[in-house]
Amino acid sequence: MKISDLRFDEKGLIPVIVQEADKGDVLMLGWANEEAIRTTFDKGLATFWSRSRNELWTKGDTSGDRLHLVEMRFDCDEDVVLYRVHLEGKGACHTGEYSCFYRTLEAPGE
Repeated sequence: MKISDLRFDEKGLIPVIVQEADKGDVLMLGWANEEAIRTTFDKGLATFWSRSRNELWTKGDTSGDRLHLVEMRFDCDEDVVLYRVHLEGKGACHTGEYSCFYRTLEAPGE
């Protein structure tokens, strides 16, 4: 499969799930355009498209907590990408947490 075969949305973006390759932990969800995916392959570091800043960003450029690419997968519908990574540093979340998914959503009360 080629990058051009992926099904990007109307804004040219695709969701990217980031998973720690050895532990299987889901670390974060980001967005990528074709350039971000190519840059991730070229650098070997997880790179995304910032929807708020309208620019590419590589995880760790400011925090030092880098996500080294192990492999890249895509889902059966070709509209979601999975970056399997090794984490260098303490965490993937901008809050300083290990994972962006550190909070639990409770079921609504009756």
